[in-house]
Amino acid sequence: MTCRTRVVHTLIALLALLLAAPAATAAAAPPHAPLRDAAACGALAPGASAAAEAAIAAACAEVTAGTWYTWGGGHGAQPGATYGQIDPTDPDSAHDPERLGFDCSGLVRHAYARAAGSDILNGTASTQYYTHRAANRFTAAQGLAPLLPGDLLAWGRSDDLHHIAIYLGAGKMVEAKESGTRLMVSDVRLGGDYYGAVRVNTGAVTGNIHRTWGSGVWTKQAPSLGAGRVYAFPGPTTIRVQCQKHAELVEAEGYSNDVWAYLPDYKAWMTNIYIQGPAWLDGVPDCNTVPPKP
Repeated sequence: MTCRTRVVHTLIALLALLLAAPAATAAAAPPHAPLRDAAACGALAPGASAAAEAAIAAACAEVTAGTWYTWGGGHGAQPGATYGQIDPTDPDSAHDPERLGFDCSGLVRHAYARAAGSDILNGTASTQYYTHRAANRFTAAQGLAPLLPGDLLAWGRSDDLHHIAIYLGAGKMVEAKESGTRLMVSDVRLGGDYYGAVRVNTGAVTGNIHRTWGSGVWTKQAPSLGAGRVYAFPGPTTIRVQCQKHAELVEAEGYSNDVWAYLPDYKAWMTNIYIQGPAWLDGVPDCNTVPPKP
């Protein structure tokens, strides 16, 4: 339940502008015109799956309805808008407990639950980015070129992703941005700490599904502690394991194990010490017999 806010208020300036507008302009506008371009919300490029388009439609319906951003909103027992909480770091969240709405990951959860018919992305921005339902992943360096409407955009560090939004195409996204605002369509912010994107598979999950434990656990480019880092799981994460092999001995958390697992969704390895289960995972083939796919 992230997306913490550090913004300058713009609503007062907008109100002043409206009051200063000519009378004819004011008469032509609806009495409660939304401070967002709801008409621009939708799949703005071809190529999206039917499920991705359905997720976009669900998110855009909330934009059209004028739903508020609320810190912690959307994280109830079931997907859907909830009253928010006060973020102790953000004075703008003072009214969030009075507002029914979503934070960034709450909106993504709701949109894809509507699309898939089940609660497939319950959790924070980090949990959603590291979903085992990933059909593809994209780095920040790849920019927007390979993305399709419905892909999830994430900001932060590998071990601390703090914001997530739904790509619409044409450089636009729909997001729950910050306290004091309603859900909106925005230009994609590629600068700063933009981290990358993930494409969601809403269909059946195949493969050997396991779960990690621990926090800040890094995956590696090779089955060795000295290999380059790839991703860090902030906390327990559901993963798909393609194969496993004996490699460098690792001693950590009071355990010793020389077995490493290959995670195809991340094109990375991790020691089996941080995977729940026996030292050699049941039912997972040996990588020497079934080599990892490139």
